[in-house]
Amino acid sequence: MDGRTSLGIEFGSTRVKAVLIGSDRTPIAGGSYDWENRLEDGIWTYSLEDIWKGLRVSYRKMATEVFEVYGETLTTIGSIGFSAMMHGYLVFNREEKLLVPFRTWRNAMTAEAETRLTEALDYNIPQRWSIAHLYQAILNKEPHVKEIDFFTTLAGYIHWQLTGQKVLGVGDASGMFPIDSQTQKYDQRMTAIFNDLAQAEGVPVDVNQLLPEVLVAGQAAGTLTKEGAYLLDPTGTLQAGIPLCPPEGDAGTGMVATNSVGKRTGNVSAGTSAFAMIVLERDLSEVHPEIDLVTTPSGDLVAMVHTNNCSSEINAWIKLFKEFSESLGLEISAEKLYNTLFQEALKGEPDCGGLLSYGYYSGENITGMDQGRPLFVRKPDSAFTLANFMRLHLSSAFGAMRIGMEILKKENIQIDKLVGHGGIFKTPEVGQRILASAMEAPVTVMETAGEGGAWGIALLASYLLEHEKLSLEDFLEQKVFSEAKGETVVPTKEDIAGFEQFIKRYETGLSIERTAINALN
Repeated sequence: MDGRTSLGIEFGSTRVKAVLIGSDRTPIAGGSYDWENRLEDGIWTYSLEDIWKGLRVSYRKMATEVFEVYGETLTTIGSIGFSAMMHGYLVFNREEKLLVPFRTWRNAMTAEAETRLTEALDYNIPQRWSIAHLYQAILNKEPHVKEIDFFTTLAGYIHWQLTGQKVLGVGDASGMFPIDSQTQKYDQRMTAIFNDLAQAEGVPVDVNQLLPEVLVAGQAAGTLTKEGAYLLDPTGTLQAGIPLCPPEGDAGTGMVATNSVGKRTGNVSAGTSAFAMIVLERDLSEVHPEIDLVTTPSGDLVAMVHTNNCSSEINAWIKLFKEFSESLGLEISAEKLYNTLFQEALKGEPDCGGLLSYGYYSGENITGMDQGRPLFVRKPDSAFTLANFMRLHLSSAFGAMRIGMEILKKENIQIDKLVGHGGIFKTPEVGQRILASAMEAPVTVMETAGEGGAWGIALLASYLLEHEKLSLEDFLEQKVFSEAKGETVVPTKEDIAGFEQFIKRYETGLSIERTAINALN
């Protein structure tokens, strides 16, 4: 293997995935490591030990595949990129010691900070943003605050440890602190306001000194150090000196992997969480608490509708069905079970037969829930069939997202292309058709959709070697997706009308979810 290859490793919510691509930008080897976040002392977190194990195992599996398939030992790579879940809170002191356990995006524990910062900055600051976590810690008078020397995201942390560079791609950085779209750096008017807010709480700080440096796609972000090479490959086979692209968040890599970085394009990523990303032509007319403003890896403004919950409740029910089948002595693969039950959903009524569910494993910001309580509800006369049950849970997975998209519709935001990707689309047509009904727009799923964000960050690593020739948008269009194939589903009038009935029931029934949260506390 030589300079024609690029490696991307992405830390998703349930899997760490490594993808090695060749000179034609298609995957040639891969590896993965399954993991799960844990709720410890009320905090959703991953341990540092799991982070490094996930990195090494996924890399080792990829390198083993290279040896088994191509007969080569991987000693060098043309370029490398790291990506991970956006937002969250990883804080370190001057001795590079982690001060508190990693607080992931999933924690809905910064409501006061969200309200105060959004009002003071006149800019939506969601609870999961890194700056909201920092400010909440300041408001809570947490002792570690005065020791903070640096804070970053998961991707930024990994990149820092492997290169020594405290940098972050602009897309990931835009989920830490607001970005000035003109300078593509942190908004200095807002950093000054934040510093004053912190000072008022007795914490003198310059947030610019705590945040990682912002880089855009194509900029050099350091090289793999000798120590970093050992962290990635403890066998000592991989050599130092490999260039790295700016570390990015999973939202940015999703945009890249779906060729959705141009204006008026959008994509929907659906897995444990779900988010819709629409690249804007202009600023929104007002601040909307339900809409995040982030950027593409090149720094263009993006409206993000992010929901904390998507497929977890579907997975839980399918696990239950698997237990039932096993109790009958039936051996059914997980793939067949998912495909069979998903296909059944297409037989369901467009409004889900009057059934209702909330797959809230954690709090949901868009609907104002600070805690999660998965809930399934029906009336005695609801059409309680397997088809309606499955269609319900797929529809509910996009329920909170639909509420956020209604706001963009009122802003008259135009979308020319919408691409879906993520695990929920693995069964052909099903999730795609229900998403199209929810979005009231055609949805395309590409043949490459299964490659996901790890492929996206590998493409950004490849772009690092060619950024002087083409813009990121042109690079993707000309070098990666010029012959890409995909399937597009156009929603029917009946499907759109049925989802409209469902979403009205979903919004009306939110009081039931709040009652469940209070009742089970």
